[in-house]
Amino acid sequence: MNPGAGGPVAAGGRPLIITEDPLLLDDLLRLCAAAGAEPHVHHAVPEQSGADRESSDGSGGGGPGGTGGAGIAGVGWESAPLVLVGDDAARRVRGAPRRDGVFLVGRDLDDPHVWQRAVEIGAEEVLTLPDAESRLVDRIADVVEGAGRPALTVGVIGGSGGAGASTLACALALRAARAGERTILIDGDPLGGGMDVLLGGEAAEGLRWPDFAASRGRVGAGALAESLPELHALRVLSWDRGDRVVVPPAAMRSVVAAARRRGGVVVVDLPRRIDEAVAEVLAQLDLVLMVVRGELRAVAAAGRVSAGVRMVARDVRVVVRGPAPGGLDAEAVAGLLGVPLAGEVPVEVGLPGRVAEGEPPGAHGRGALARFCDGFWQRALGSAQGVSA
Repeated sequence: MNPGAGGPVAAGGRPLIITEDPLLLDDLLRLCAAAGAEPHVHHAVPEQSGADRESSDGSGGGGPGGTGGAGIAGVGWESAPLVLVGDDAARRVRGAPRRDGVFLVGRDLDDPHVWQRAVEIGAEEVLTLPDAESRLVDRIADVVEGAGRPALTVGVIGGSGGAGASTLACALALRAARAGERTILIDGDPLGGGMDVLLGGEAAEGLRWPDFAASRGRVGAGALAESLPELHALRVLSWDRGDRVVVPPAAMRSVVAAARRRGGVVVVDLPRRIDEAVAEVLAQLDLVLMVVRGELRAVAAAGRVSAGVRMVARDVRVVVRGPAPGGLDAEAVAGLLGVPLAGEVPVEVGLPGRVAEGEPPGAHGRGALARFCDGFWQRALGSAQGVSA
């Protein structure tokens, strides 16, 4: 599979840098350090028959500022998880076997022949520094973290006030975790009261949203998960009890992207307002579930919410909460909104009382809410082609 097309790259290895340009090498070593990677450096393609040893003339080492030297086992062209070829070295690697994960790196934006050289060496992409530094750090960090299938990422939003979106988001995350999925629940609504409170973990140790407010670049997926409170076998990113209710869009984008790279399942509780930060989240979601009560006024309010969400999100479906006495049935609600129906969540007798006593939504496995969530995940996670709710 082609990593440049979104496929996984080999995990756990060290990138291979091929260049003799000392300035470019310094830049690449700096970017590798930023991504948490320790690369191997060569002046040309490592000999496939002798990749486990440094060449006797030292050309298998790193050169100025390089990391080469004794003990560079497994540094073959074919075995490295990622290969960064300096533009100065393109001619020297022309005869190397074709493989995925090769990038041609240079500095001259105006060079008309750079794409020809990229084709000659089978490079997936041409990266020009400094413009492509962020992109390159991401690709290198994917190697370090082992980028595989991203998490199935589901957002939940209320079509109107009191629709029960936070309750559904909490239950979805809890049921996914209990089914054995690696799960992160993200509280995207600073005015919602706190998902950690709903899970009975407001005093649990771990980072909250304000701790990530300064994040701009890449956030490590593993480091993110380990830093969050663990409640009921899932990780929770919520708000603290302070006054901060805004996280910059760049920080929101970085944190959600890190959660997705961890794999498994990510559930995001969304606010009803669509600002720039929320748009950053919506753009990364596989599916948005909009919770709507089966009442005409609720459907009218949901229509306005839906219009904003659908401008950014790729897939929006409605979950009808009901049935409401004398109200609309689920099919009618979906038809009025022009949104596919994901299902109906029946009213669960006794749920508010159990939540008030400290039982998280969805914990009661035989309840209507848990049954809905279990059925949703069976369909969504069982689909090889994508989300099917």
